[in-house]
Amino acid sequence: MSMDLPKPIADYVEANARLDIDGMLKPFQHDAVFIDNGKHFEGQAAIRHLLEEEVIPVKAIFTPDTAREEDGDIVVEGPANGEFPGSPLRFTYRFTLVDGTIKTLETTI
Repeated sequence: MSMDLPKPIADYVEANARLDIDGMLKPFQHDAVFIDNGKHFEGQAAIRHLLEEEVIPVKAIFTPDTAREEDGDIVVEGPANGEFPGSPLRFTYRFTLVDGTIKTLETTI
């Protein structure tokens, strides 16, 4: 990846490219919140379940092409490719980082 993203975000994106659930979870805080198009998943166990059910089966890989800071968050945009209807779809990922970890990730189409 050629973008200069904060380490926890870069780690998440790189693990997603390998469809590595453990790698995707590693940069999240234990009590992190993942908001997927309005649905809330709190804690690593719930986030793992989301990834196992929604990301891995369809091989959804997010490839960021823009990033900016907005209201203290890092907003990353780009296409997600995979085996799902409409692929590729353009997503916006809004990361809230705390102490070098992901506290909140909100994804929207």
